[in-house]
Amino acid sequence: MSVSPELPKFRLGDVVRLRKPHPCGDDRWEVVRVGADFRLRCLGCGRYVLVPRRKFERAVKEILGSIPDGYQPEPPPPRPRRR
Repeated sequence: MSVSPELPKFRLGDVVRLRKPHPCGDDRWEVVRVGADFRLRCLGCGRYVLVPRRKFERAVKEILGSIPDGYQPEPPPPRPRRR
C-alpha cells in the first residue's frame, strides 16, 4: 500500500489568498467549486475563474478563513463608473 503525502484540503466557501493578484488589484478568492478544477470568485470584483487543481494548489499562499464558519470578507471598493 502506497502512502500519499498529505494534501491541503479545500472546502466550498474557503477564502484563500493567492500569490498573484487579480487585475482588479485584489488577491482574495472564494472557493465556489472543488474537483479536478477549482472555480474561484474574486472578492474584489466578483469575477469567476476556473483553475486546474495543480495550478491552484501551487498558487495558494494562505487560507484566510471559511465563509460557512463565519469569516466576513471586507466589502470590495466601489468600482469606477464608466461613461
